[in-house]
Amino acid sequence: MKTALVLSCLLLIVRAEDLEKADRSQSPVRYLRIGDGSSQEFEFPQNTRGVIVISSGYRSSGGRKGRESLKQTVRVRSLDPEVISILNVSDSGRVGSASSYVIGIRSGSPGTAPLLIQLLDLDRDSEPVLIEERSDYSIRVAAAVGDDPGARLLGSGGLSHFSENPVLFALLPLIFVNKCAFGCKVELEVLLGLLRRPVPLLLGVLGQFLIMPLYAYALSRLAGLPDALSLGLVITCSAPGGGGGYLYSLLLGGDVTLAISMTLISTVVAAAAMPLSSALYGWLLGVHAALHVPFVKILGTLLFIAIPISLGVLVKLRLPAVTDVLLALIRPFSFVLIVGGIFMAYQMGSSILADVRPPIVAAGVTVPVVGLLAGLGLARLAGLPLPQRKTVSIEVGVQNSLLALAVMQLSFRRADADYVSQAPFIVALSSTSEMLLLVLAHVARRRLCLPSASSA
Repeated sequence: MKTALVLSCLLLIVRAEDLEKADRSQSPVRYLRIGDGSSQEFEFPQNTRGVIVISSGYRSSGGRKGRESLKQTVRVRSLDPEVISILNVSDSGRVGSASSYVIGIRSGSPGTAPLLIQLLDLDRDSEPVLIEERSDYSIRVAAAVGDDPGARLLGSGGLSHFSENPVLFALLPLIFVNKCAFGCKVELEVLLGLLRRPVPLLLGVLGQFLIMPLYAYALSRLAGLPDALSLGLVITCSAPGGGGGYLYSLLLGGDVTLAISMTLISTVVAAAAMPLSSALYGWLLGVHAALHVPFVKILGTLLFIAIPISLGVLVKLRLPAVTDVLLALIRPFSFVLIVGGIFMAYQMGSSILADVRPPIVAAGVTVPVVGLLAGLGLARLAGLPLPQRKTVSIEVGVQNSLLALAVMQLSFRRADADYVSQAPFIVALSSTSEMLLLVLAHVARRRLCLPSASSA
């Protein structure tokens, strides 16, 4: 349990001659003080109860004697309740000619909360009269040790231990080998053809960064989602294609070279498109958050895709025997990674998804489906061949939800970040589950069709 902290504040007694000097200089008379007046911002630790002491040097006029002539009270309100909340206000009596008031507070999220302090005169038969109002005092709540944005990149609870997850360490070698194997599937002629005719690449950018964010915004309004959840859904749908896109393209008979190229291009474009999309829809939703794009994570994603795939291309050119082994490992490794991805996503988000509501679940489930259909429709309109149609559809429908998660964890306070992070977790779980069902249906269809074709 946190130890209560009391801010030691010196009570300032306002002398009569000081008030007269203030009147002569025509400067505003100040009756309320916290501390000795040398500072107007006070630091307070996170998640702690404590008190501040406010002193008042105001004297009622009217000539009445004793305490009855000093019927005053102080009202205090925090202008940012998430940072500082006011628990109670109590009159602690008088010190000389000054009255003092003890304000009980509780600190919350890191930040700075201005205080609205009002001194009211109750020495009248009518309504309380405002004597003075101040909002220039503030309390800064310092983050707890280890609670900086970088340390909580993946959130709180189970997320904070993501890097220590043994499943991750078990999957990393498989991921690296699998990406090398995908490098063996890259066709240089296809790659050169994409450079000459980049229509599929442009369709992917159009679907990922224009159609999907617009759909997320329209869906959130239609479903009546809270503004914060709506912005989380928009940011998720503004993310680039995920690394699983070319995996699904391989398993579903798509164009692997195109899939890898689209993932790389969309990840680069995301560095500019995600802030623009989020700023636009954040303004429409009335949610103003300073968006922190994790450029280091984007660069890491690019390198983690490009390096093993480039290594695979070199293996294909120089070591044909190793190429055959890697190609034989793609499919079993891919299924293991899909199942492991579902398990890790659920384990990471279990605490966040504990209080999830049905509307955001329903909205998140539709995102991969709509993305697949939108990409397929664009590819059909462009007249692309079937393998490229499949790939464009998959790349638009499968988002890099972990990148969206990193954006939200860096851009919002902890409680808000966990709340808006419901969207990427639900989209990630829905996307992986729905794509796994498509892969199983595709495999079953091939097995059922091949015997009938051979018998014919």
